[in-house]
Amino acid sequence: MGDSRNKVPFLIAVMGPTASGKTELAESLAQQLDAQLVNADAFQIYRGMDIGTAKPDNKSSYQLLDIRNPSESFGVGEYVALAQSVLTDCWNARRSVVVVGGTGLYVRALFEEYDDMSQAPDPELRKQLDQVSLEDLVKELVQANIEVANRIDLRNRVRVQRAVERIHSPKPSVPVRLPPFDKRKYALIRESEETSDRITRRVEAMMQKDWLQEIRELMDAGYTVSDPGFRALGYRALWHYLKGEIELKDALATTIAETRQYSKRQRTWLRSEPNLVVLESGSALAHATRDLS
Repeated sequence: MGDSRNKVPFLIAVMGPTASGKTELAESLAQQLDAQLVNADAFQIYRGMDIGTAKPDNKSSYQLLDIRNPSESFGVGEYVALAQSVLTDCWNARRSVVVVGGTGLYVRALFEEYDDMSQAPDPELRKQLDQVSLEDLVKELVQANIEVANRIDLRNRVRVQRAVERIHSPKPSVPVRLPPFDKRKYALIRESEETSDRITRRVEAMMQKDWLQEIRELMDAGYTVSDPGFRALGYRALWHYLKGEIELKDALATTIAETRQYSKRQRTWLRSEPNLVVLESGSALAHATRDLS
């Protein structure tokens, strides 16, 4: 990429639907730039959930992996605060950063310098929302913030209502101010049929890596299916299989179907992503390399 000694460090986002190949692209770019990799996946932050979240093998190369237990809640405000600290350290060392992950809200909130999103509830608003049906609350949440809706149990009224409260009544904002990196956003988006096939193959590969054993170990450690980490795709379905409540083929079919649905929502999200450059899968690295030269 040429002599980078006098260049402003890059802050690069590598985005894309599930199973698009964004991790491989991000790691290649990081190697070329000697850049710090930073996770932007809402479930790869959980310890002990490696196989089912497709956590990278070279975890030591990343920041913001394995930072919470599956029983702990974690949101975009907390993510942005932690990521901002990492970016500041990298800026001070004049080192580029590659942020990669499928949680679009994390990337957008960081790159667009959103305010802290961990709002306090408004008592009067809470009284009003107490009178609204769960069905209507879910509809409002999905329309207003699909990424938040994807991370919570939509059957849990308390969680859904709190999310809607935060939409209606944000607390005074805490501004996000990033160092003046040269910011770029890339997305690796494949044809939907190809993505569907890749999702099926990836679930099969996860099972061959003994995903079930990973879930057994989480169960033995005392975690439950209602813990926040178990909102990750596939974990609840396979939990119910291990409990003898459903057949394995049904659990896998559910996992594949839900992952495909999530991939479609990710594609929709990316259509409105500011300043996004979409890369063709066959020439993604070459295109990004030229753009960064």
